[in-house]
Formats: sequence, structure tokens, C-alpha cells
Amino acid sequence: MKDIYRVIVKPLVTEKSSILQGEDNKYTFETNLHANKREIKAAVEEFFSVKVTNVRTCVYHGKRVRVGKRHGFKSKWKKAMVTLKEGDSIEFYEGV
Repeated sequence: MKDIYRVIVKPLVTEKSSILQGEDNKYTFETNLHANKREIKAAVEEFFSVKVTNVRTCVYHGKRVRVGKRHGFKSKWKKAMVTLKEGDSIEFYEGV
């Protein structure tokens, strides 16, 4: 994936991610399904001018949904947990 602006879809702000951010300096993002760890690391470092030490990813498969008589599936998506170097932080998370 050449375009780093398509790697990160959106930040995930949940109660658990807020706890991880405060204790372990970890931030969570929803990423492109086809992005690998190297691309995620490069995108976060370029977007936010921080140093990334570790990237962990997991793919969530789409859940089965039903609308009336019809059955289908939600899209699957990928989550990345990014650990930053000690002392670095991402500013837009501070106000959320």
C-alpha cells in the first residue's frame, strides 16, 4: 500500500483504549484491512511525529446480521494497537 493516508481509517476511543493510553502509552486505530504492521508504523510516525516501538494487529470478522427476512454479514475490519516511545503522546486524544 503506497498511500499512507489510506492506512489509518479512524482512531478507536473506548473505555479500554483510554485506560491503555494512560497506563501503557498504547493507542488504538481502525486500519485498512490490507495494511501490514510496517505500513501502520510508518503512517502513525508520519501523521503524528512520534516514535512507534510496537504494533499489534487483529482482524475482526463481520458479524451476521438480519434485516427482515434477509441475512447478511457486516464487513470485517482490522484494529491496530500502537505502543509509543516513553514521553511521546498523540495530542488529539487528550481532548476526547
